[in-house]
Amino acid sequence: MPEELLEIVNEKGEVTGLAPRSEIHGNPALMHRVAHVLVFNRKGELLLQRRSMKKDVAPGMWDTSVGGHVDPGESPEEAAQREMLEELGVEGRLEFLHSYIHSNAYETELVHTFRALKEDGFKFDPVEIDEVRFWGLEEIGRAAGTGLLSDNFEHEIKTYLARFHKG
Repeated sequence: MPEELLEIVNEKGEVTGLAPRSEIHGNPALMHRVAHVLVFNRKGELLLQRRSMKKDVAPGMWDTSVGGHVDPGESPEEAAQREMLEELGVEGRLEFLHSYIHSNAYETELVHTFRALKEDGFKFDPVEIDEVRFWGLEEIGRAAGTGLLSDNFEHEIKTYLARFHKG
C-alpha cells in the first residue's frame, strides 16, 4: 500500500506542496492540515479517545474526540465527517469552531476544529483507539499537565476554553 501523501500548507491554509506522511511527521517546518471534532453530550461532557499504543503520535494518551489528516483535495469539514465515521462509527451535524496552529518538536499542524453533539452509538476502531469515554471539563482541567493527555489535546482544550468558556 502506498504511503499517505499530505498537503503542505502555509499559515493561511494555502497548499504549497505535497509530501509523504513520513517526511512531514518529524519535520515541524512542514505544516499540514488536520481536522478535529469535539464531541459533546447533552450534559456538556466531552468525549475523549485513548489513542492506541500502536500510534506513532501520543500512543496511549487521551486525545481529542476525533482527529485526522485532511486528505489532498479534501475540505476540513469533509475530513472531519470522514474521520468521525472512521474513528467512532458515527455521523452528525458539525459546527465549525475555529482554526489554529499547533506546533511541537515533532510536527506543525493547521488545526480546523468542529463541534458535534452525540450521546452514544460509538463503534470505535480498535486499531486507532483503545477506549472512549466522556469527561467533564473540570476532570479534564485536573488531568492537564499530568501526562494523561496528549499535548495536541491540551492545546486544543485551552484554545476551546479561552474562546467559549470565558469566566
